[in-house]
Amino acid sequence: MVTLGVTLALLIVLVMVGAFVRVPYVSLGPGPTVNTLGTIEDKQVVMISGAPVRPTDGHLNLTTVSVTDGLTLFQAMGMWLSGRDALQPREQVYPPDKSTEEVRKDDVAQFSGSEDSATVAALKYLKRPVALEVTVDPKGPAAGVLRDGDRVVTVNGAAVSTAEQLRSAVSGLRPGTRVVLGVPNGAASVPAGQPAPVEARTVTLGARPDAKDKGYLGVTPAEVNADPSLKIGFNVGDIGGPSAGLMLTLGIIDKLGDENLTGGRFIAGTGTITDDGEVGEIGGITHKTRAAREAGATEFLVPEGNCAEARSDVPDGLTLLKVGTLNDAMSALSAVRSGGDAPRC
Repeated sequence: MVTLGVTLALLIVLVMVGAFVRVPYVSLGPGPTVNTLGTIEDKQVVMISGAPVRPTDGHLNLTTVSVTDGLTLFQAMGMWLSGRDALQPREQVYPPDKSTEEVRKDDVAQFSGSEDSATVAALKYLKRPVALEVTVDPKGPAAGVLRDGDRVVTVNGAAVSTAEQLRSAVSGLRPGTRVVLGVPNGAASVPAGQPAPVEARTVTLGARPDAKDKGYLGVTPAEVNADPSLKIGFNVGDIGGPSAGLMLTLGIIDKLGDENLTGGRFIAGTGTITDDGEVGEIGGITHKTRAAREAGATEFLVPEGNCAEARSDVPDGLTLLKVGTLNDAMSALSAVRSGGDAPRC
C-alpha cells in the first residue's frame, strides 16, 4: 500500500508539472495566409485609389509563421511529437532584454517598412513617379534647414532621385563642407501640372558619429510615391515582420499594371523587398510552404537564399520557384501562366 501511495503521489506530481509548469520554449508552425488580391472583412488587402485598378483573379498569398508562447511541458511535448510544429528557445523570439509588447512593436514597425518598400518597388517597376524624401535628425546639421517630408532633387547642382544617390553625393565630403540642396517649394503658387520651383538650402556638414573624418548631413532618406492623387494602403490584419514585402509588391502590380499575374492560379510566396526590388531571405520557410499548400497553393515563390532549406521539406503538390529579385518573380509568374519553365529551388 505504501508503494502504491508513493507511486500515485509521484504520478500526481508529474501530471501537475506537465500540465501547469511553463517551459522556456515557443512553438513555431504554419500561420495564416492572406491573398493580396482579396479582402479581409470586406476591405481590400491592397487598397488603391486615384488611379484605374484592373480586375484581378487567382491568388497571390503572403504567408506567415504562427508563434505559440506560454507552453506547458505537456503542450510542448505534444507539438514536438506532432511533427507539424517546431520548438525553439523562447529567447530567440522574445529576447530577454525586451518585453513581449516591445517585440510586437518591432514587428509592426518592420511590417510598416515592408509596406513602404513594396509600394516604391511596385511603382518603380510600373515606371510611376517616386521622389526622394527625408526625415531630419533634430540634433543633426540639417535641423532647421530641412524639415521632415522635404524632398531633395539636387545636391550641389547634381540630380539625385534615390537614397543611395544622396548618400553617395555626401559620403566623400569632409566635415565643415557646405552643401547646397535643391528642395521643391510646394508652398509656391504654380500653374496646374507645372513643377514647383526649387529652393537652394545650404547645410554645413558635421562629422559622422562613426567616422569623424567623413561628412554627416543628418537625414534619413527614403523614396516615396510622388503622385499626390495615387493612394496605396494595406489591410492585412494582425501580421508583423518584413517578410510580406514581395507579395504585397506583386499585389500592387497586379492591380495597377496591365497584365494578369496569376492566370487564375493559386500562387503563394514570401520574401523581403527593397525599394530597388531585391528579394531577401526570411525565417520559417518550411512552415510557410506547408501553410501555403494547405491553403491550396500550387506554386510558391521562394527567396533564393531560402531554397536549400525549402527543399528539405517540400509539401506534395507544391512547386518551389526561386527568386532573387522582383524581375525574377515577374518572369516566374509569366512562365507559370504560359506553361513554360521557371527557375526552381
